[in-house]
Amino acid sequence: MMPLLGEEEQNAAAEAIASGWVAQGPRVAEFERCFADQLGVDHAVAVSSCTTALHLALVVAGVVPGDEVIVPSLSFIATANVVRHAGAEPVFADVDLTTQNLTPEIVEDAITPATRAVIVVDQAGMPADVTAIRAVCDPRGIVVVEDAACAIGSTYHGRAAGAAAQVAAYSFHPRKIVTTGEGGMVVTDDAAWADRLALLRQHGMSISAADRHAAGSAPLIEQYLEVGFNYRMTDIQAAVGIVQLGRLDEVVTRRRLLAQRYRDLLGDLDVLLPSDPAWGTTNYQSFWVLLPDELTHERNSIMTEMGAAGISTRRGIMAAHLEPAWKGHPHPPLPVTERLTHGSIILPLFHQLSDDDQERVAVALRDALEARR
Repeated sequence: MMPLLGEEEQNAAAEAIASGWVAQGPRVAEFERCFADQLGVDHAVAVSSCTTALHLALVVAGVVPGDEVIVPSLSFIATANVVRHAGAEPVFADVDLTTQNLTPEIVEDAITPATRAVIVVDQAGMPADVTAIRAVCDPRGIVVVEDAACAIGSTYHGRAAGAAAQVAAYSFHPRKIVTTGEGGMVVTDDAAWADRLALLRQHGMSISAADRHAAGSAPLIEQYLEVGFNYRMTDIQAAVGIVQLGRLDEVVTRRRLLAQRYRDLLGDLDVLLPSDPAWGTTNYQSFWVLLPDELTHERNSIMTEMGAAGISTRRGIMAAHLEPAWKGHPHPPLPVTERLTHGSIILPLFHQLSDDDQERVAVALRDALEARR
């Protein structure tokens, strides 16, 4: 993944610096308004990362020590870690082979009396069937938190991915479609939750620096209403984010064209390729290839051979339950997760990728597979 950044982003960051307002301020507020408008939601609260966005989402959802939160093990490790940050316990669940996401049936099987929330991940931009999962969770009072870290620009039933959940979190890491270097956003239609999110990100402080500045010479004495966090985004980051958001449609259109070309080039191989689910469209934040089961053990050597041919690849999505940080944490059998994490390869896909580059990738993968027939 290579971020698409240019002179407009440079100028926007420089203007923020020249303004003298470099911490959370008017550009953060503007970015929040633009992001909420883009998604068609009522509230967006900018924070320092998607990890902190997910943590705050769990806090406002009422997750406390002793609760359980269902999560897919197949996700970046932050999805599980934030549950522990909130004092609760993650319950690792398996995923669907085709979408790599949780399903309503998987979630229902994982629910216990201690379940307080479910984190539904839009894996690599692939939108999960959130409404169907909410149909399982809402009657039980279980909050659905959407980890839409990779999903800006994806759609779900004609709306932006993330808009159907009670609360959703996005990432602006450089590997994502929209980047601010680092950064995140929490969105919700719940005004009370939005107010608390904004409070918690700034140490629980009752007024912001922008409020104090707007008051002029009139003294404003802040209060600290609860124990909060320093999860703020800077105006420099927000300035870049505003420009990036303006590129979103162009970038997603390009990525979808590149993904279709990969399917055309690789469609005759004995591999599983990602495609749009029945309920939405994906932004193809990543393009994965799932090898045949009998070649799972060859995944790393295939990546090495492609690397020797000048093709940079990444392993498939990690599985948190297999990482040392979660060693010994109880979990049910997760056969699909383990097949996906051990047998998937993520291919290069970025805005500047040329037709010749894609053909080189396809040839390298095809050669590696044919050598193992």
